Amino acid sequence: MEDQASETCKALVERLRRASSVCALTGAGVSKESGVPTFREADGLWNRFRPEELANVEAFIRNPTLVWEWYSWRRELMSRVQPNAGHYALAELSSLLKSFTLITQNVDNLHRQAGSKDVIELHGNIQRNKCQECKTVYLPDDSRTRFEFRKGQLPHCPECNTGLLRPDVVWFGEMLPEDAITQSWEAAERCDLFLSIGTSAVVYPAAALPQVAQASGAFLVEINPQVTELSGKADLSFREPSGEILPTLVNLLKEQA
Repeated sequence: MEDQASETCKALVERLRRASSVCALTGAGVSKESGVPTFREADGLWNRFRPEELANVEAFIRNPTLVWEWYSWRRELMSRVQPNAGHYALAELSSLLKSFTLITQNVDNLHRQAGSKDVIELHGNIQRNKCQECKTVYLPDDSRTRFEFRKGQLPHCPECNTGLLRPDVVWFGEMLPEDAITQSWEAAERCDLFLSIGTSAVVYPAAALPQVAQASGAFLVEINPQVTELSGKADLSFREPSGEILPTLVNLLKEQA
């Protein structure tokens, strides 16, 4: 890391140490460093479909087999990747700061695999299932809903025995989970330092969170190799990957602990 960036990290660490509350929002860029394919990446059969044609309730009702085939394929891809240094650094921050809230737009479960607790998942978690009818949510390790998808064998809810199970993710046209967005808004309003990490800052309502924090007096930091719409508004920007910057911040915090 260049000397100037190193000095900037040290200055940020001082702010982190003094902060009474820190909030972080992560996007696809964080998981891309692990090799997670983006939502719109596909090959073979799936090149014939737009994500909007598969990730919505109407598509599921019309052809649940097709939708489950797609999500089973996506789950298989994600099962091959592991958390990266950025994920692990964020997990460590919770024990190094006075108060830390982690919000993610990612559905890949990598934050939890890295050890983060109480992650606010705005768009759900692709490893969980939920019933389309009674809305019961099943954790990834729930043996009652663990299955390998096969054509003609759609999974049904063991709670109501009638509804079809679906991935517990937010589809096009659906509202974000009310409790998740409420918790996120409250965390953004009360924090005095906000980290926007690996997100393009264009998908609302998540994209509004950095602005909510800044309007409430928080110091706004962006960590993203790419320039985004948030870059011109941030108080501080890093153009390095989160897998490089975050471990540096964590190590500096440990040194000063």
